[in-house]
Amino acid sequence: MKRKILLIGTGGTIACRKTEEGLAPSFRSEELLSYIPGTSDFCQVDTMQLCNLDSTNIRPEHWAQISRTIEAQYETYDGFVVCHGTDTMAYTAAALSYMIRDSARPVIVTGAQKPISEASTDARVNLRDSLLYAADPDSHGVCIVFDGKVIAGTRARKERTKSYNAFSSINYPYLAVIQDGHLIRYIPETAPTAGAVRFHHDMDRRVYVLKFTPGLDPSILTWIFENADGVIFESFGVGGIPDYLAEALECQMGRHPEKMVVVATQVVREGSDMTVYQVGRQVKRDLNLLETYDMTLEAALAKTMWILSDPEIPVSCRAEAFYRTVNHDLVQYGAGDH
Repeated sequence: MKRKILLIGTGGTIACRKTEEGLAPSFRSEELLSYIPGTSDFCQVDTMQLCNLDSTNIRPEHWAQISRTIEAQYETYDGFVVCHGTDTMAYTAAALSYMIRDSARPVIVTGAQKPISEASTDARVNLRDSLLYAADPDSHGVCIVFDGKVIAGTRARKERTKSYNAFSSINYPYLAVIQDGHLIRYIPETAPTAGAVRFHHDMDRRVYVLKFTPGLDPSILTWIFENADGVIFESFGVGGIPDYLAEALECQMGRHPEKMVVVATQVVREGSDMTVYQVGRQVKRDLNLLETYDMTLEAALAKTMWILSDPEIPVSCRAEAFYRTVNHDLVQYGAGDH
């Protein structure tokens, strides 16, 4: 029996038409599907349109709309494919990884660098590959399928603005590749137990990301701690925090001990390790902050938003929740280092 897939449209380049003001999404999901002949050979596809937005305009309420839709249709379909713009696709895939946890059914996020109606486009291959992957009985969980690569939802980063190979898997291998319609798995996995899926629809929007730059005015920390529930600092190198910021950080964390503070690195690959240099080790020793290690910024942001919005995770359990691996988001960290 052919597996049933729900194709969910949200807009993005894949659904764009040319206008006098530039590309704008207007194709609906059923129109996208019409460009992919032969899908009935390997699956049955139904379509649904949630919105039609450039992904620049995607916000947490749209993540909730997607997750609620999948929860409502979860028992009806064997898999889900979400068509989405590329600019915020990595954020959406990361967010859905925490909003739809331990799913035995695959949730695929895909899109394109060129509209599906153009003669030369990556859209048709990406969409067909996504449907193929979603229809495979061994697929599960949230991931991105793009340019023949399958990337865990927490590991994707858009690294190119125009090329078809726009996305990379950061600090983690590709889960699989799809070549000429053939699925090759690099990391075979055991699917979660049926019924184990957990849905979460609310995300704390009061989480800010601050990128350190040389000479950054420490007074900005006062505003952030007064207005944020959580903050992620993109530090230098493996986790260096300048002395002139460390003093202000200690002061603000003393005033606001309930705030969730995470230190990431602004370097994309190989992760953080605050214990390497004095400028990181001393801060980590003296302050109760968290470290991203090999997590992506997109995953760290989404995970922090999820933890802060979940009433079942008290302040005392935030660190445990942050360091618990979800959908391959965190692998390389020392057991005694956090």
